[in-house]
Amino acid sequence: MDFLRELGIQDENPGAYNGQWLETSGEWLVSTSPATGKPIAKVRQATRAEYEVCVEAAQAAFQKLRTMPAPHRGELVRKCGEAMRAKKDALGRLITLEMGKILQEGLGEVQEAIDIADFAVGQSRMLYGLSMHSERPGHAMREQYHPLGVVGVITAFNFPMAVWGWNSMLAWISGDPCVWKPAPASPLCAIGLTNVVRPVLEAEGLGALATLVIGTVEDVGEPMLEDKRLPLISFTGSSAVGRHVGQKVAGRFGRTILELGGNNAMVVLDDADLEMALHATLFGAVGTAGQRCTSTRRILIQKGIEAEFVQRLQRAYQDIRIGDPLAEGTLCGPLISPESCDAMQDSIEKAKAAGGELLCGGGRVQLEGELAGGNYVVPAVMRVENHYEVVQNETFGPLLYIIPVDDLDDAIAKHNAVPQGLSSAIFTNDVRNAERFLSAAGSDCGIANVNIGTSGAEIGGAFGGEKETGGGRESGSDAWKAYMRRQTNTVNYSTELPLAQGIQFG
Repeated sequence: MDFLRELGIQDENPGAYNGQWLETSGEWLVSTSPATGKPIAKVRQATRAEYEVCVEAAQAAFQKLRTMPAPHRGELVRKCGEAMRAKKDALGRLITLEMGKILQEGLGEVQEAIDIADFAVGQSRMLYGLSMHSERPGHAMREQYHPLGVVGVITAFNFPMAVWGWNSMLAWISGDPCVWKPAPASPLCAIGLTNVVRPVLEAEGLGALATLVIGTVEDVGEPMLEDKRLPLISFTGSSAVGRHVGQKVAGRFGRTILELGGNNAMVVLDDADLEMALHATLFGAVGTAGQRCTSTRRILIQKGIEAEFVQRLQRAYQDIRIGDPLAEGTLCGPLISPESCDAMQDSIEKAKAAGGELLCGGGRVQLEGELAGGNYVVPAVMRVENHYEVVQNETFGPLLYIIPVDDLDDAIAKHNAVPQGLSSAIFTNDVRNAERFLSAAGSDCGIANVNIGTSGAEIGGAFGGEKETGGGRESGSDAWKAYMRRQTNTVNYSTELPLAQGIQFG
C-alpha cells in the first residue's frame, strides 16, 4: 500500500528508535488487520538490553532539552505538528488499517495530534509560575516550574497516535523527552508516526525526544514501571492494569497519569431534544465500534419517553453499515481481536442471565471476500438494571444498556453508582436540570456535558476522570503541570536575616 511506503513501513520493521533506528533482537511481533484477520507486517521487538540503550539516549537528550528556552522547544513542536499535517492522510489510513476504526475517525485522530501540537506551541510561552508577597521585609517569593525528566508513555490500541501526541507535545515543551511503549496490537502506528516527526528532531540532534521501544511486558513494560530514571509514567488502559501501574510506580515515589476505564452514561430527560439525543447515542455507542474509553455504555432515560426513544433507536440501529473501515459509508468497523468479540457476547449472556432483555443486535457478523477473517459484531442494545454486575463493568465494544429512571434525582444516583468516572452527558432543555447535573451534587465524572454526547473531547480542556478511571489529566488546560516539577523560591535582597513566623533564634 502506498501510504505504508510513504510512512517508511516495510515488511519487516525494527522495534526501537532512540534518535536512530536500532537493529533489535527480540521476538517478532506480527501486526494483524482486524478488518481482514491477515498480517500486515512484523516488528522485531526490543530486548531488555536494547531498552536500556534507549533510556540512556533519552536521558542524554534531557540534558540538552531542559536548558533550551521553552519557546524554542515550542518551535520544535510546531515543526512536528506541520510534519504530521503534511502526512495526515497516510497516518489516518494507517490507523484504520491497523486499529480498525473507520477512516473518518482515523483522520480525526491524527487531527487531534495536530491540534495538541498547535496548543502546545502557544503553551510554551505560558508556563506561568506565581509571584507572592513575603512576610519578611526585604524578601521576594515566587514559584516556578522546571523540566521533570524522561517521561514513560504507555498507550492503548484504540488511540494509537493521539494519546502519544497528548503526552509528547506537552512533555517536550515542558523540557522532557518521552520513551514510548505502544500497545502490541498497533506497533505500526507508532513506527509510522515516529518516522513522521523524527526528521524534525534529528535535524536538531534531538531525535531521542521521540524514543520508541516496542517490546513485551517483561522486557519493556515492567522495567519502565520500575525505572527511577522515568519520574513520570503516563498509562492508558484498563482499570485492572492501571491499578498495578499506579502501585508499582508509587512504590518508587514516581508520578503517574492514569487514563483508565469508563462506564459512561447519558441522561435523557423527558424535555430533551430526542433527535439530538439519538444522534449522540449512535456516535457514542457505535463510533470506534464502542472501543473508546468515552464510548456511551448506558442510557439513563426517563420512563415517560423510554418507549419512543427505544423504538427510534432500534430503527436507527437497523441502518448501521458494518464492514470495511476504509470504505466510504461504513459506520461500524471491526473490533480489535476475536477475544473482544467473545467478550461482548459474554456480557450479553451475563446481562440476560441477570434479567436483561436484548432489544436488538448482538452476535458475530461473517462478511465475505477479503473481510471474511475480520472481527465484526452487530451493535447491540439491551434493557437492564443498573445494579447488574455486568453493567457495573466496562465492556469494550458496541454494547449499549437502556436503564429507565424516574426523574433527575434517580438518574444522578444511578449515574454515579458505578466504579468508573470518566465521561457523562445530559440531554435536557431545562437550564436548572443542566446546572444540577454539572453541580457538586451531580455527575461525579471528570467530564460532564450538556446536550452533547459522552464521546469526542476537544484538546482545549483537560481530559481524564475520577474513581477507577485513575484521576489523571492530559491534553489541554493546565495539564502541562504534570510534566514539570514545581519549585518555591525566596530571595533575600536585604542586609538582615529575619526568620519566618517571627522566630527569634540565638
